[in-house]
Amino acid sequence: MAFTVPLPRVALEDGSAQWYESELDWATAAGPPVQLVTGLRFDVLELPADAGAAVLRRIGPTGPVALRGTRMGLLVAAGSADELPGLLDWLEWGGIALGLTAVGAGGRMTAPTPPRWPRAAAQGAAVWLRPPEPGREVEPTLPALAPFGHGTDSGGSGGDAPDLVRLVDAAATECHRARLLRRNTLRTNAQPLAFS
Repeated sequence: MAFTVPLPRVALEDGSAQWYESELDWATAAGPPVQLVTGLRFDVLELPADAGAAVLRRIGPTGPVALRGTRMGLLVAAGSADELPGLLDWLEWGGIALGLTAVGAGGRMTAPTPPRWPRAAAQGAAVWLRPPEPGREVEPTLPALAPFGHGTDSGGSGGDAPDLVRLVDAAATECHRARLLRRNTLRTNAQPLAFS
C-alpha cells in the first residue's frame, strides 16, 4: 500500500479566512481549522446528515448548507438559534431527543473549503453542499420567522427561503424519522434469523 503525504493546510486555511472575510464579509476566528462566527450574519441549524438530506428534498431552496462528517448545518437568520427551543415546544416536539440543535450568538461553525477551491481537506472536513455566493447578500436567502400577518410563501427575511417555522417543523419530523429508521435497522441487523 502506498502512503501519501497530505498537502499543507496552513496556506489554504489562511486563504480560506481571507476569502470569507473579503468576499462575503463574514467574521472568522483563527483555526486551524478556520471558524465562522455565528450570531452576526447568520445562525446555524444543525442536524444529522441523513435527516438533513431529507429536509433539503422536502423543503427545496434554503440558504447555504454545509456538511461536516455526519452533521449538516443549514444557515438561518441571525437570532434563530434563540427561537429553536420555543418553536420545538410550540410544534409539540419539545422534550423529544431529535439531534436538532442550533448555534447562535457567540458560537462557531467550522468553515468549509470555499467553493471552487482545490480540495485539500481531509476526509470528514466541512464542505459546502449549497455554497454562499460572493457579491450577494446572504440574509435574504436565510430562513427566518415571518412577521405576523405576512404570508409564509417566502422566508421571513424576504427571500425565496422557507420561513423558519416550516423549516424547523420539517427538520424535526425528518430527525425523528431518521432516528426511528436507524433504531429499526440496528434492531433488524441484531436479530438472528428464524427458520421454520
